[in-house]
Amino acid sequence: MSVTTQSFENSLEREKNPWLAAAARFDIAAEKLKMDDGMRKVLRSPAREITVNIPVMLDDGRIEVFTGYRVQHSVARGPGKGGIRYAPDVSLDEVRALASWMTWKCAVVNIPFGGAKGGVICDPSILSDFELERITRRYTAELIEFIGPEKDVPAPDMNTNDRVMAWIMDTYSMHVRHTTTAVVTGKPMDLGGSRGRPEATGRGCMIVTGEALKKFGWRADSTRVVIQGFGNVGGMAAKLMAAAGFKIIAIVEYDGAIYNKNGLDIPALAKHKKETGSIRDFAGGENYDKTEAMYLECEVLIPAAMEGVITSQTADKLNCRIICEGANGPTTAIADEILADKKIFVIPDILANAGGVTVSYFEWVQDRQGFFWNEDLVNERLREIMVDSFNSVVAYGEKHNVHNRTAAYMLALDRVQFAMKLRGIYA
Repeated sequence: MSVTTQSFENSLEREKNPWLAAAARFDIAAEKLKMDDGMRKVLRSPAREITVNIPVMLDDGRIEVFTGYRVQHSVARGPGKGGIRYAPDVSLDEVRALASWMTWKCAVVNIPFGGAKGGVICDPSILSDFELERITRRYTAELIEFIGPEKDVPAPDMNTNDRVMAWIMDTYSMHVRHTTTAVVTGKPMDLGGSRGRPEATGRGCMIVTGEALKKFGWRADSTRVVIQGFGNVGGMAAKLMAAAGFKIIAIVEYDGAIYNKNGLDIPALAKHKKETGSIRDFAGGENYDKTEAMYLECEVLIPAAMEGVITSQTADKLNCRIICEGANGPTTAIADEILADKKIFVIPDILANAGGVTVSYFEWVQDRQGFFWNEDLVNERLREIMVDSFNSVVAYGEKHNVHNRTAAYMLALDRVQFAMKLRGIYA
């Protein structure tokens, strides 16, 4: 590898570092707000970072030690809130960034949570269900004193699901000696989960995209959409948006893309993926290069898969008018300015994908009340919060003459800062 190539790769790696991106956006918003240095120091740093080593006996009798993290960025406005991910590339920097984004996300939609995030370094694809359960239960046991309905409320994230949340809830309940459903959200319905939770993040993306269309005077049935990711967020957004009349012209996945200029039949594509394990070779569309599919001409692009896909190297090639960030951190800080120069209307992640944490908040409320809502009420209240939050961010941006991401960060920082000033600094 040449020195030039290595320098370029190092530069791109730094650009895609989520913690550096989060810090850069924080600094911009704090400067615009004229935040004093002391408050910047408090809000820039996580309140608590926990690293645990998890010894687990594998199915073959060997003992392996896994590393887990839980970062609680802020609890100024309420208990920490954030998912737990299982992946071989989980890092403390990533968890720090995701925890801070959760702080700002909860503040943007004005729900009474702070921000937290967790992760375990492991590869779920090579672990049995029993091994994953042992990892989960020991990880939970190590965090017992730091989590709880009034302290920090985990949720599913990458490679975790409602079953993992059930294991966490059960482990916590065994330690405190009574069933405590509100310790996690994203649980199975029969253990206190909320109706509407699986669809919530994708539904939130659809709602804010619909609000953006009103600004442009566009109709859903003439709006072409490209979605990167066909998992829980992207797949659900595709399903709901197609049913609402949007024209989903391309779906992009890790192993390729599928394209149909007249719009894909999303239920049929979902069935094809379930049967074959891939979206490729779908009869209702043509295989397409996954990189080039991101540059297709469309009105709306929804990156709903992973962090750092829109960078300084790719942003200028985009041919969309609106970006709705279904994933956390899909756009790097450097790419923000390129998108602004191209006059692409960005619905930032801390607003766009906040439908999930909003309905998680509803689940937490229902568990604590012991009274559960029907799905129509969940969706109605989700719509109210997402529409109000979208309008607040856009109005804030217009008032301060900044683009939507900076507006969202400014609004969030202002709310958290206000709460901290009201509480004061305990000494």
